[in-house]
Amino acid sequence: MRFLTSLLSFFKTPSIGELKKARIPEHVAIIMDGNGRWAQKNRMPRIFGYKKGAEVLREIVIACRDIGVKYITAYSFSSENWARPKDEVNELMKLFIEVLERELDLLIKNKVKLNLIGSREIIPKEVLEVFKNAELKTKDNSDIVLNIAFNYGSRQEIFDAVKKVLKLHLEKKLDIIKSDFNVLSEYLYTSKIPDPDLLIRTSGELRISNFLLWQIAYTELYFTKVLWPDFSRKYFFKAIYEYQHRSRRFGKL
Repeated sequence: MRFLTSLLSFFKTPSIGELKKARIPEHVAIIMDGNGRWAQKNRMPRIFGYKKGAEVLREIVIACRDIGVKYITAYSFSSENWARPKDEVNELMKLFIEVLERELDLLIKNKVKLNLIGSREIIPKEVLEVFKNAELKTKDNSDIVLNIAFNYGSRQEIFDAVKKVLKLHLEKKLDIIKSDFNVLSEYLYTSKIPDPDLLIRTSGELRISNFLLWQIAYTELYFTKVLWPDFSRKYFFKAIYEYQHRSRRFGKL
């Protein structure tokens, strides 16, 4: 019966009215993959895929707010992405500035709080300033929190958290022996934010790619072949619908 329900949900494109309000995920994480491939498929320069992807993110954030999702974490630029061709990285940095400046009024209007999660040390000054301004202008918004994972790598995040905990222990401000593993969560970029209930990855890739490795221990994973620039509200609601038809036991019976 569970297999039949899963099969039906695979082919079904649900409407917002078919989603169960009591089972809306509190936190959705997204790996927005396939922007470059979408551009190549449509015979455009790769940057056009990222521009279209930014528009899709706006649509999905509003969809999250509409159904009651409280947190969304979007994987926008990994710490490994700096190794891409210099021209593409420069274009992406300009695009981040353009999008953040353009969308700020909409974030404020829709009561979206923006957070930058990731290492800030090597982010270009002009990009970081735009992020900081958006964080400041939206800090009192309360409908939904949008975490932008930028210059983010989960292994480095975990390693940095371990170093912070060890330093506090050596300074006798924290007793590791008396603490449990949850103490580490307090020193991650996502401190005070609940772990994701659902992680969505687009474009058909079946991997996590160094994203929220600690936080997704019991997260439901949803993979789709749809490229991110084609990922509309209907595909998002389909992911939510499937999530709602899964049994989350957290290791229990």
